[in-house]
Order: sequence, then C-alpha cells, then structure tokens
Amino acid sequence: MLEDATSARAPSPVPTAVEHTREREGRIKEIASSTNLKEQPFSIYSLQEKWAIVSMTSFAAVFSPLTANIYFPAIPKLTTEFHKSTELINLTVTVYMIMQGLAPMAWGTLSDRWGRRPMFIACMVLLSLSCVGLALVPTSDYWLLLLLRGFQAAGSASTVALGAGVIGDISTPAERGGFMGIFSIGPMVGPSIGPVIGGILSQSLGWRSIFWFMCICSGICALAIALFLPETLRSIVGNGSIRPLRVYLPLVPIIGRHRGAPTDTTRPPRKPFTNPLRIFTYPDVVVLLVFNGVIYAVYYGVTASISSLFKKAYPYLNQTTTGLCFLAIGGGMLIGTLLSGKLMDRDYAAIRDAMIKKAQADSEGQIIDVNEITKSDNFPIEKARLRTAPIHLALFIGCVLGYGWALQAKVNLAVPLILQMIMGLTVVSIMNIITTLLVDLMPSQGSSITACNNMVRCLLGAGLVSVIDIIIKALGAGWTYIVLGGGCILVSPLLIVVLRWGPVWREQRRVSTAAANPDKAKAKEEKTDIN
Repeated sequence: MLEDATSARAPSPVPTAVEHTREREGRIKEIASSTNLKEQPFSIYSLQEKWAIVSMTSFAAVFSPLTANIYFPAIPKLTTEFHKSTELINLTVTVYMIMQGLAPMAWGTLSDRWGRRPMFIACMVLLSLSCVGLALVPTSDYWLLLLLRGFQAAGSASTVALGAGVIGDISTPAERGGFMGIFSIGPMVGPSIGPVIGGILSQSLGWRSIFWFMCICSGICALAIALFLPETLRSIVGNGSIRPLRVYLPLVPIIGRHRGAPTDTTRPPRKPFTNPLRIFTYPDVVVLLVFNGVIYAVYYGVTASISSLFKKAYPYLNQTTTGLCFLAIGGGMLIGTLLSGKLMDRDYAAIRDAMIKKAQADSEGQIIDVNEITKSDNFPIEKARLRTAPIHLALFIGCVLGYGWALQAKVNLAVPLILQMIMGLTVVSIMNIITTLLVDLMPSQGSSITACNNMVRCLLGAGLVSVIDIIIKALGAGWTYIVLGGGCILVSPLLIVVLRWGPVWREQRRVSTAAANPDKAKAKEEKTDIN
C-alpha cells in the first residue's frame, strides 16, 4: 500500500530507507490515534485505588439503614416526650421509609447526569443539617418531627444508589461482583449496629444524642468525600483520564495521582436527561425488582419485629440485651457480603472460561478475541449471576418458616439467633446478586436503576412493617412467618422467568436502542472493552 501511494506522487527520487521508515511511523501514529479508545483501559484506577473508592462509598452508604434503625430504641421515650401514641410515633418510621424509597429516584437520576461526587456531598450535608434540626426539635411540635424525618431520609437514603453508580463507573462485569459485595457491607451492617448504638445513646445521654451522633458522623463523611473522592461518572471523566472541571476535583487528589498526563482530553457530551420511570417498562428489570422487593420486605419484617417478639418470648432481656440480639442477623449479613462477592466473581469467570474454551474449539486454531466473546450483548449475564441464587433462597425460606415457630415455642435463645444469622447471610447474598445483575443490565444508569430497586423494596418493606404487628397478633408468630415464607415461595419462579426470558428481553432492548441511536450502536461495536 505504501509503495502504491509513493508511485502515485509527482516524479521524485526513490524514497530512502529512512524516509520509508518515517512514513511508516506516521501511518502507525495515525492508526494509533484513531484507535485510541480501543487501547484505553476500562478504568485508569489501580485495583487498590478502586478499593479505596468503594470503601468511601460504602462508608457513605451505611447512613441509609443506620439512620433508620438507630431511631428504633428511642421510640418508647419519644411517645412520652411528645405525648403521642406509639402508633403516631411509628408513623415517623413509615414517613422515613416512604421517603427512603422515593428520594433516590431524584438523586440517582441527577447523579447519572451531573456527577456522583456533588450528589454525595449534597446528600451528606442535607443529612447533617436535618439531624441538627431533629436534635433541637421542640417536643410540642410533632409535625416538625415528621417533616425532619422526611428530610433526614432524603439525605441518607440515596447513598446506596449513588454508590452502586460509582461501582458501575469503575468496574467491569468480571470484577463488579467483588466490589458490590464489599460495598454492601455498609448498607447491611447499619441495621445490626444501629439499634445497639441507639439503645446505648438513648439510655445514657438521652434520645437527642442519637441525632447529634448522626450529625457528627455524616459531617465527617461529607468532609472525607470532599477531600478524597474523585468524580467517576463516565460521561464527565470517561475512564478517569479526562480532567473534569474544578468542582469535580477532590481537594486532596490522592487517588489517581500517578496516572500522569491525561491520555484523552476530549470531553464526552453530557448525557441527556433520562426518565428513571422508563426503567419500569423493561420486563426483565421489573421481574427482578418485584422478586428483590418481596425478599427485602420479609427481611425487614423480621428485623422490625425482633424487639416485640423477643420481649414476649424472653422477658428476662432488657433494652440493651435486646439490642444486642440484632448483632446475630447483622453478623450473618457481614459474612454474606464477604462471601457473595467472591462467589459472583467466581461464577462469572466460570461461564466466561467455558465460553472461551468452546469458541477456541470451534475456531480450529484461529485467534480468538476474548473481549468479543465476553461482550455484555452476547454474554449470558443472567445465568452467570443467578447460578447460586436458588441455594441462598431455599436456605432463607427454610429459616423464615422455622423462625416464627421457634419464638412461639420459646425454645433456647440460641435457636432463633442462629436462624437469624443464616437469614442474614442468605438474604444479603440474594440482594447483592440481584443488585449486581440490575447494574449489569443497565450500567450507564447504575444510580437510577438502583434507585428504582430501592424504591420498590422500601415501599414493600414499609407496607409490611405497617401491618406486621397486626398479623402477629391475629395469627401468632408461627403462622405469621409461614405466611411470609409462603410469599417468598410464590415469587421464587421469577428467577426461572429471568433465566429463560431475560436474554430475549435484553436483546429486544438492545435492538430497539440500536434502531433509535444508530451512531451510538456503531461506536459501541468498535469498542473492544465494553461494560
């Protein structure tokens, strides 16, 4: 090709070897610059830096459940202080859970367009300020308590969705399971340590100290994010190599400081606004949201009834020791977060390696493009993620069915605590699997889809919590948990639906998106490393 191009020029001396080499180098540079995107890693951050980012977001995500659960031990005291019935004070819990489900829809959508870092800081500041108001609220203003609890939920609840968006920004599907497992430590530990901390503070320093404690902790988190957390939204920083505006830069840029000069200075176009409610038109996503919402509601029903059921079954427990009983389910959840991430990565690797071996056998010695094989459009991501979900689900249902009867029979305290631990381990594994799969299905809308997941499960959880005491009084603990376990059994076939029809629906969505955005689809085909 180079010789033909040379012969077509005006008469000139035959090019020397040096000129020929220079021309060749120029062509190589041209090709390299035109394929720069192909040579880019998915994320410029090292594995250690990714873990640092995930750890910071996990710390922020702990405030969503912690803020809700640290409040429980103070409810009896609040009924006296505000001169309201227990039902009216419980209404503050319902308001919190409703706002916990709705707020991430706004924050998650904003973060998918305007960046993760500003939304994290805004959420933490709002949480801190609302805690100041709650710590100072007059006991004569019950309406203000309700209002500030709503603002408190608006600030804290969205951190889980924002963190899931960050993980979608910096990780490939092959490593996303492990990151999601570690990230989930924060949201899952909060429900177990919250009642313990709340009980100690309320008993020793008064109920207002709970909100001062939350104010200080959320302020520290906001400061840490402002100092160290880099912006990760790919429409702003790409794979991290694009230098964003100053507002997106951490005050102390430790993470990514060794990346050198920017390898790509072309700023991507800002993403247009995407209505998060459109996610509910995707059948595979809706099936997963319903399944996960029911499992979460049952889990929340277990945790919300621990205090009342244990007080009735084991009257020798005081407020502090009852709070310590929450550590059983929390410990199981902590173990589950550590194990589920590694299992998800292992399952993904097993499916990927099997596909590669099959492709190599079919190619008869030809070179195989591994990236092409593991493309999200062709990879059976549903099968890779849901391989172990039925096992976790079966164990969870079995424990739920036996848990109520153990409490009703007043067996040794160790029995319900062990069942709680197993329930915690399995439920967090199930929720991590579903959450990771949802992000896999729509990685560019990681925060929005996680917000939708949070909305569905919080609304279902709020509904069950509002009636769980009524059901227990009507049926007894044993039959109540038979009903809850039966609900889990009824939704279990939804996993089969996703495995069977999920790839079909995903392909239909891809074709529809490609038809609506042909240029974007063509650019995607040219990438060798896709999310």
